[in-house]
Amino acid sequence: MHKLKYYWKIFGDAIRGEEHDYTKGSVNKAIFLLAIPMILELSLESVFALVDMFFVGKLGSSAIAIVGYTEALSTLIYSLSIGLSTAVTALIARRIGEKNYEGGNVVAFQALMLSFCLSLVISVVGIVYAKDLLLFMGATEEVAEQGKTFTAIMFGTNQVIMFLFMINGIFRGAGNAAIAMKSLWIASMLNIILDPIFIYGIGSWDGFGLEGAAIATVLGRTSGVVYQLFHMFRGQGIIKLTKKHFSVEIPIIKSLVSLAWPATFQFIIASGSWIVLTRLVAETGGPDASAGYQIAIRNVVFFILPAWGLSNAAATLIGQNLGAGQVQRAEKSVWIATRMNAVFMAFVMLIFIILTEPIIRFFTTEEAVVAYGVEALRIIGAGFIFYGVGMVMIQAINGAGDTKTPTWINFFGFWLFQIPLAYVVSHYFNGGTTGIFAAIPIAESLIAVIAVYTFRKGNWQKIKI
Repeated sequence: MHKLKYYWKIFGDAIRGEEHDYTKGSVNKAIFLLAIPMILELSLESVFALVDMFFVGKLGSSAIAIVGYTEALSTLIYSLSIGLSTAVTALIARRIGEKNYEGGNVVAFQALMLSFCLSLVISVVGIVYAKDLLLFMGATEEVAEQGKTFTAIMFGTNQVIMFLFMINGIFRGAGNAAIAMKSLWIASMLNIILDPIFIYGIGSWDGFGLEGAAIATVLGRTSGVVYQLFHMFRGQGIIKLTKKHFSVEIPIIKSLVSLAWPATFQFIIASGSWIVLTRLVAETGGPDASAGYQIAIRNVVFFILPAWGLSNAAATLIGQNLGAGQVQRAEKSVWIATRMNAVFMAFVMLIFIILTEPIIRFFTTEEAVVAYGVEALRIIGAGFIFYGVGMVMIQAINGAGDTKTPTWINFFGFWLFQIPLAYVVSHYFNGGTTGIFAAIPIAESLIAVIAVYTFRKGNWQKIKI
């Protein structure tokens, strides 16, 4: 009973967002305090993704494919957002570990400026070339014409995605994961409420159809950003921006860029391989295979995003403890988080093996789509334990300020191994879509092995940022 009360208190502290010094005390407690809000944050983001697919799925396989194509393209935006977020988390965590709180605020404002400028460029490209981007992804002329407005809305308003990721990275680095959690809760809950209204309408109004899903998503995410900005400028935490921080600091921007570009390429490499695999599936199996694969991937994301919570906790802990000069504590934090993530992903793997068909049928009743979705989900899920280990290791190395090494690991694993394997097996060994699906867990397992070896070498301990 005493232990139950102890863990319940930790849970309450984590949800409330009380500030703690993560460079002292129990490592297990520190991981729980950071990981609980991060896991809950990303769990609701997972629900957000699945709710979109549930409502869009009722519009037919073309709508599912359009969302899938746009999501695949949007991963390039997510790559930039996550890359910048990774950089700002590492820098702020290091400053907070050094107890240089003012330095953390200066970094935060430079990051906001940088993300806003980049998002403007993406908006213009996305609005002007929406249809061409869908055609590039393998969509037919009819599907591209149908989906161009949806894609233009999603790309044209990418600022909210950039800010949502960037500001959450700022708060995570500072150790206030609860604000990041609550911002995504607000965004996701509003999206869930607005989705059916904007897609199907209400009363005599018929709604906007597929475009309504995009509008609901943008409005939901915007509400989350407003909440974040309120706490950045009006909150009482470590991160609080005032007029004195409104200046351009070129050395800090250079530091952000030097950390962000490799981190961005990590995810561009990973998401680029996803785009190639999406196209391979479309070419090999047609629209039904593409729709089934997209449903499977959405479910994979649903279960993987919470696991990123533990990975992000490891990144924050390693950064703050290195800033405080506590290398052994930093390393211990990572190994504990790795074990926790491996156990969680093993549980998810069992769910995917046992309940695959009911999961896929929840999103579609088209038998051909179900068959492809079931196969994809079972095969991809087979590598989840390795994926859980790999994601913690990669994020830990990033959090230490070494964003280049994980970039090379991703490049080798995805582009020099996964894509060639998928192409050769599907085209030259008659593996079809099965061969493409199988390349995913095989590559993820290889990446995990390389990441563990790299972390054990310990070069991350010497990084200065």
